[in-house]
Amino acid sequence: MWQALLTNRTKRQRAGEFLVQGVRPISLAAEHGWVLRALIHDADRPLSRWARDLLQTHPTAERVSMAPELLADLSEKDEAEVVAVVELPPDDLHRIKVGPEFLGVVFDRATTPGNIGSIIRSADAFGADGVIVTGHAADAYDPKSVRASTGSIFAVPAVRVPSQREVMEWVEEQRTGGVPIVVVGTDEHGTMDVFDFDLTQPTLLLIGNETTGLSAAWRELADHLVRIPMTGAASSLNAANAATAVLYEASRQRIQAPRTKPDLEQQLGTVN
Repeated sequence: MWQALLTNRTKRQRAGEFLVQGVRPISLAAEHGWVLRALIHDADRPLSRWARDLLQTHPTAERVSMAPELLADLSEKDEAEVVAVVELPPDDLHRIKVGPEFLGVVFDRATTPGNIGSIIRSADAFGADGVIVTGHAADAYDPKSVRASTGSIFAVPAVRVPSQREVMEWVEEQRTGGVPIVVVGTDEHGTMDVFDFDLTQPTLLLIGNETTGLSAAWRELADHLVRIPMTGAASSLNAANAATAVLYEASRQRIQAPRTKPDLEQQLGTVN
């Protein structure tokens, strides 16, 4: 049964659970309060202190001893000590916290689970509030995505929705509630360089499909289209790299925004 969770999205959805491999991702899932349904461990080796603590602090999780060769199949590597079966959260956009400094990412029609995980990791690193995966896309809870996120999927809400319609209804709800979210698409033909655009305002970034970029529908819905200036032969970046570059720029602008001129003068030693 659990083997199917590695490759079968439908089985994950029906069971309402997914597999988590590795010490850091499992630890972050536990730290952030995710429901651990089962903890599967090697039947032939003594448990480490980490594993013992994990089992002790999650007494409601089913404890399963498994032959090492079977556990290796579930963990997709040798020498794994524990694999966790974690409950899937609801795909509810209201899981994403929205406030005056909101920063979110939409990844439309993603084809590669690893890119989803990488974007979630960057979103976590640069202070984003959530990642939304839209359209017919790879699964954010595929083991490849979870691994690529290095556990950040448990710190940053990742929500899957069918189309841009659900996202824009949610955006309009936030705007009506007093948060003026601006929808910003990233595109090589954008009208403005990303570092010339004000990303300190509540912002929802749009990242398009790895091959075809933003859909016509998202281009139409975007309030602005920005580009990442590049030199050399490359005309575009991998979707995850592009998202990381824009998220970094948003973080840079937000860190610098609160500084006042006296603050800077004092930092430079020009104030007596």
